[in-house]
Amino acid sequence: MIVVTRLNGSRFAVNADLIERIQENPDTTLVMVGGATYVVRESLAAVISLIADFRALVLAGARDRTAGEGPQLSVLRGDADDLDRGPGAATRLRPTER
Repeated sequence: MIVVTRLNGSRFAVNADLIERIQENPDTTLVMVGGATYVVRESLAAVISLIADFRALVLAGARDRTAGEGPQLSVLRGDADDLDRGPGAATRLRPTER
């Protein structure tokens, strides 16, 4: 999330991953994937810088994590049809994967 300022001075956070485009004519407008628009005080360059800084922070946090830290993830093997066959079906290896 990045924090930006409305023209009335109120600040709010927006999900940077959901920004479709940023327009500057002359006010800076964030156009979101869902169609919502927000007019903000920050310049086009400033919003782009906020997004870059946020993404750098996320990457730095991921780099600093040690293996095994946090929730453990697993991969399901098989396709969506396997999920309809009951518990454990999606984790079986197909003959071509052995």
